[in-house]
This record gives sequence, C-alpha cells and structure tokens, in this order.
Amino acid sequence: METERTLLIADLSGYTALTETHGAMHASEIVLRFDRMAEAGLEPGVVIVDRVGDQVLCAGEDTHAVLRSALRLCAAVEREPEFLAVQAALHRGPVVERSGRLFGSPVNLTARLAALARAGQILCTEPIAAAARERPGVEARFVGEKRFKNVTAAVIVYELMRVSQPAQRSAVDPVCRMQIEPLEAAASVSHLGMTYHFCSHECARLFREAPESYARLRG
Repeated sequence: METERTLLIADLSGYTALTETHGAMHASEIVLRFDRMAEAGLEPGVVIVDRVGDQVLCAGEDTHAVLRSALRLCAAVEREPEFLAVQAALHRGPVVERSGRLFGSPVNLTARLAALARAGQILCTEPIAAAARERPGVEARFVGEKRFKNVTAAVIVYELMRVSQPAQRSAVDPVCRMQIEPLEAAASVSHLGMTYHFCSHECARLFREAPESYARLRG
C-alpha cells in the first residue's frame, strides 16, 4: 500500500576526490562522522531508511520534522572542522515500503534533486517549499523549472535557505574538496593570480604538479 512520505537525501560533495587523495580509510572516517551527525539531527518520527556510500536517505510522515532534520544536519556539517560540504534534497510523495526499503518515483526524483544541488545547497519541491514558508527563519527561493531523466513533467525547484545562514567557509581545497579556513590551511599556493588553500602539504604538492587539473575546481 502506498503512503505519503517526505524524503530527504543528503550526500557529501567531493567524496570521490577525497577518497582518491587521502585514501579509503580516511574517507570512511568522514562517512562515519557524517552518519553520526545525520542520526543526531533526526526529529522524532524521522528515520534513516538507507545508506549508500556517502549518502543517506531519510523519511518521515511529518514534512516539518523532516525539514527540521535537514536544516539541522546541514548546520552541523557547516560547523564540523575539516569536513566536506553536503548537498541535499527534499520531496514528498507516495511510496511503498517493503522490507525496510522505500520504492516509488518520489525516491527517484529526490535523488535527481540531490545530484543537481551544489555543495552546501538544499533543493526541494513545492510541497516542501510550502512547509518552509510556515517556518520562521527559513526562506524558499525559486530556482526554476527543471527536467530530470525518467521524470515526465518539469519540476519546479526551490532552494531552502536559513535567513540567518552564515556565509560558507571561504576556502575549499581544490584537490580533495575539504572545507578549510584559510588562516588554518597547511599550505597555500598562488596560480595565475589566484591563491589556493590546502588541508595538507600532500594536496599542495599534487596541485603544484598539475595545477590545470584542479584550478577550475576552486571553491
């Protein structure tokens, strides 16, 4: 039987680059920290349905509860030192639950939205935006109509923003995609008039060897 659920998909932006640079062991520690943050931020009635690599899928009947969980998780990631950014998406629709898993087109659409989101961004559909408008301190900014693979109709997409949301960290290591504070960077390198900051001397070395491979990823 189908039931209405609000879905949240959140995953770590830059996880592949981090794994290639620092290895699977370090990357696995980041994922475990992310899992703990996700679990700690869940509102009552919201559960983690699935984990795939660096991605979590959460669901709940109460849209407001899922929305609060998403905002809490993203805020926790922003505060976490030496961590990747998160990209997230929320949508609501009818799904079928079997053996603890969720099935249905809303799961696919939520995944498409999460893939579209930039690092540090939360995207959502109209039902979530409507709930956000009822919540003080949260703004749903219109992004536009988007078309997604295997989704027949165009989808109106919004970005969720906390009104008091702090500015994002001012530097991203272009090699491993780790968020860092420039004053705490292990190394900095100038290239074509731009200054890049690095979490480690190894990342700085890789950049110096092939700056053209990484400079376009500056964040």
